[in-house]
Amino acid sequence: MTVLRVALDLPLHCLFDYRHENAGCAEVGLRVRVPFGRDERIGVIVEVAEGSDWPLAQIRPAIEILRDIAPLPADFFALCSFASSYYQTPLGEVIMQGLPAGLKRLEPPRRRQARGTRSGAPAVAPALTGEQSAALAAIDLAAGFSAHLLHGVTGSGKTEVYLRLVERALLAGKQVLLLVPEINLTPQLEGRVRARFADASVVSLHSELAEAARERNWLAAFAGEADIVLGTRLAIFTPLPRLGLIVIDEEHDQSFKQQDGMRYSARDLGVFRAHQGNIPILLGSATPALESWANAQNKRYALLTLRERANPAATLPVVTLLDTRKLPLQEGVSEPLIAAIKERLARREQSLIFLNRRGYAPVLSCVACGWVSRCTRCAANMVLHLADRRLRCHHCGFEQRLPKACPTCGNQDIHPFGRGTQRLEGWLQEAFPEARVLRVDRDSVKSRKQWEAMLERIHGGAADILVGTQMLAKGHDFPKLTLVGALGADAALFAADWRAPERLFAQLMQVAGRAGRAELKGEVLIQTQYPDHPLYAALVAHDYPGFAATLLKEREQAGFPPYTFQAMLRAEAPLMADSIAFLKAAANLPVIDEHQNVIIYDPIPMKLSRLANQERGQLLAESASRAALQAFLPRWREAIKALKPPSRLRWHLEVDPLEF
Repeated sequence: MTVLRVALDLPLHCLFDYRHENAGCAEVGLRVRVPFGRDERIGVIVEVAEGSDWPLAQIRPAIEILRDIAPLPADFFALCSFASSYYQTPLGEVIMQGLPAGLKRLEPPRRRQARGTRSGAPAVAPALTGEQSAALAAIDLAAGFSAHLLHGVTGSGKTEVYLRLVERALLAGKQVLLLVPEINLTPQLEGRVRARFADASVVSLHSELAEAARERNWLAAFAGEADIVLGTRLAIFTPLPRLGLIVIDEEHDQSFKQQDGMRYSARDLGVFRAHQGNIPILLGSATPALESWANAQNKRYALLTLRERANPAATLPVVTLLDTRKLPLQEGVSEPLIAAIKERLARREQSLIFLNRRGYAPVLSCVACGWVSRCTRCAANMVLHLADRRLRCHHCGFEQRLPKACPTCGNQDIHPFGRGTQRLEGWLQEAFPEARVLRVDRDSVKSRKQWEAMLERIHGGAADILVGTQMLAKGHDFPKLTLVGALGADAALFAADWRAPERLFAQLMQVAGRAGRAELKGEVLIQTQYPDHPLYAALVAHDYPGFAATLLKEREQAGFPPYTFQAMLRAEAPLMADSIAFLKAAANLPVIDEHQNVIIYDPIPMKLSRLANQERGQLLAESASRAALQAFLPRWREAIKALKPPSRLRWHLEVDPLEF
């Protein structure tokens, strides 16, 4: 009797044993249909064994072994096994998360062949700069594993370096995995890749794809039919039999870190996968993550630098700080910025006003009794969306109609406080009636088609003033855009999150890089009450290396990553007392005393302590040794599983957390 060890997508569980009569037809990597409770599920065979720890009489038989696709390869299991071990996630959850939804369904959709090949003449490659040529010369695709960090200023031609490396890999008969952080960057880059490699099969993998299309593209990659796979973070798990190169664009971006389910970093898994496959990986950014920059300084990564813009006629924009303590403001916009916008309108150039806050105003308030529009489900305010006449929570999605009067005292004189992109858009339309104002944020762009239409309008010159959030901060090239104005950046300077300055600097550097990318000169105006802050001084000088060196020194002195290694235990329940009590119990488990080189801090509420009616607490575990922390976490996790929390309490363990 053969026993199949099957991975199923179930939380807090890993593998399940099933009997099968015919050992010859069972093979590791095949999918299998099995009974589970009163239902049936699709799982993946991870082991074919002769026996089980359970009595055979208690083991249920598998229903059917599926052979519609080839078995999943050994390197896929090795990647999943590493992710399961490092991120403290059940193996079954990791394996099943890496498969498209159609392969996990009992009745999969009808399959069609992926359409990845584009006909036509390939686009002509531009001439390389000396720095680009030097960067390419430093990467040998045939030399096995190497990790390179490409630090290039905005507009320096990092994408062209990617494309030249892709060309080399294709000529060697290899597949390429190209990861981007955001879905809205995918269509633009995909169009450029398809235009350059007209004879190659290019497929994309991201959450905007319909289920059937995602499955087709995944199968094309898995079968080796797709030459280039362009995707977001989940694409890192895609099996690729001819993989020869991994490229991760905007490697610093937080979007590469999954924030629910299995909380993994696609960037870090990309480095592991490249090492596993003995192939090169290239990480690119104008503002690398400090962890990556530290690895480059320590020679773990090879540092490649592009200091000048690729277009010889383009120069880095001039960054000017506007001291709002001394300047009058109209709806948050200073007179010098207003004058700069007028100049661009007169010259028929485009301006971008950056405000990373959606909605009309961050909060609605009553001046009579002090009522504010708080979310009833979260420890956050509901944002006013005046166009929809709705109050909306950007954390849990709860929304309600705009009240006509104060719900507490009945006062009809309730006011919006602060400003978001909708309010700024409305004021700009009034201030510049002759201008075409276009707002670009998550409310105005909700799908890929809307995003493509928006980009077409911008490139076609159908907008004079852009009002945007971080959606416009990276990866976009607008030749007529010569002015960037940044509002409301100061709040991040003194945030409780110690990563906030790094994120703010990256955000402002990226959005500043949208200006002056062609022949027209660019200018960036940043409004601030703290013009003497070192962060802004580094922005003015376009000095990422200096800023990174300062932050790394501060982190080393404070004992923050990358000089320590962290894991966060989080719990959520209807009552905060239950969450904190569970975390206290976890902090006092006997196993902790056996690991003296791991520090467990006191449990505290999360920064956003209440989300969707759940009270959330957290407990930090930290060590100066990654190996010591990794040795501790599995034992701690098993001990935590033995605790008896309230039935409605949920917990998870996150390794290398980004949110606090």
